[in-house]
Amino acid sequence: MEPVLAPDRASEQIDPTAFKAVLGRFCSGVTVITAIHEGEPVGFACQSFASLSIDPPLVSFFPARTSSTWPRIRAAGRFCVNILADDQSELCRQLGRPGADKFSGVEWTVSGNGSPLLGGAMATIDCTLHDEVDGGDHTIVIARVSGLNEHSEAAPLLFYRAAFGRLAHQ
Repeated sequence: MEPVLAPDRASEQIDPTAFKAVLGRFCSGVTVITAIHEGEPVGFACQSFASLSIDPPLVSFFPARTSSTWPRIRAAGRFCVNILADDQSELCRQLGRPGADKFSGVEWTVSGNGSPLLGGAMATIDCTLHDEVDGGDHTIVIARVSGLNEHSEAAPLLFYRAAFGRLAHQ
């Protein structure tokens, strides 16, 4: 049986507000991608993160093309994905905003690959840059996993409909 393809509607515009509203109904976890660039910690909040491959071990995330932090992390070539716990929404906001001193008052240590490992993170994934692909107004980053650490059994910080949330516990 041949697949049924929708007619090509490339010329039709998708309303950006509707696009955000519909895709905002997809719940995701929240991460912070960190690295050391020129001796200083750098990082950005990222809820567009996914496991990509087991063999080889790859993950992906999608920084905005307007990000001023991603080019510095790219230059480092290695970084840490910090999976945030449900009590870390303020940390996420701090590291998600633009500015020079995002790490002021932030507790961190050095991960196995030399990147900032955030205090209180549920788990961390050390990575090296594997590839980048054009993703429209974002870059699709493919990273090879070089180390894994589970730090706590805390519940994850979630992002749903443009707001932080938590799992309902039974």
